[in-house]
Amino acid sequence: MSFLTEPELNALLSAPGKASWTGRRDHALILLAAQTGLRASELIGLRRSDIELGHGAHVACLGKGRKQRITPLTAGTVTVLRAWLRERKGQPNDPLFPTRTGTTLSRDALEHRLTKHAAAAARTCPSLHAKRITAHVLRHTAAMRLLHAGVDTSVIALWLGHEQAETTQIYLHADLAHK
Repeated sequence: MSFLTEPELNALLSAPGKASWTGRRDHALILLAAQTGLRASELIGLRRSDIELGHGAHVACLGKGRKQRITPLTAGTVTVLRAWLRERKGQPNDPLFPTRTGTTLSRDALEHRLTKHAAAAARTCPSLHAKRITAHVLRHTAAMRLLHAGVDTSVIALWLGHEQAETTQIYLHADLAHK
C-alpha cells in the first residue's frame, strides 16, 4: 500500500502554481483529497453545495453504495476552500472543481493532473520518483495521517466510508511495516 509522508505531501501541495486558476484549483483539490480521503469519484462529483465552511465545517458526499457520508474539514482546508469558492463564483449545483469550461473533471483528467504535479514535486522531493501518485494514494495518505494522529481505526473506517471496520486494519499493518 502506497501513501505519502508529510514531506512528500507538502511537496505535492506546493507543486501546483498558484499564479494560475488551474493551479489554485488543483492545490485545493489535492489538499481536500489528502485531508478527507475521498474516493476519486466522490472528489470529482462534489458540488459547491456539498461544502459547509461555517461552524462544524465539513464536506458531504454520496459515497460507494450510494451512502451519504460527512467528513469534517480542518481549519487550513477551510481557509483554502473559502478562497477557492470566492474566486470560483457559481451556483450551488456547479462542480466544486470544474474544468476550464465549467464541466465536471473526468477521472482521467484528475489522474493526469496528479501525475503532472507529482513530477514537479519530485524535483524538490526525490523520494516521489519511486511512487506513482493517484487519488487512491491520497486516500491512503489521509488514513495514515489519521492513524499517526492517534485516531482509532473504527473512526478511520467511518471517515473513509468503509463498509467493514476490518478493511481499515490494512493501515495498521502498513504503519507497522513502515516503522
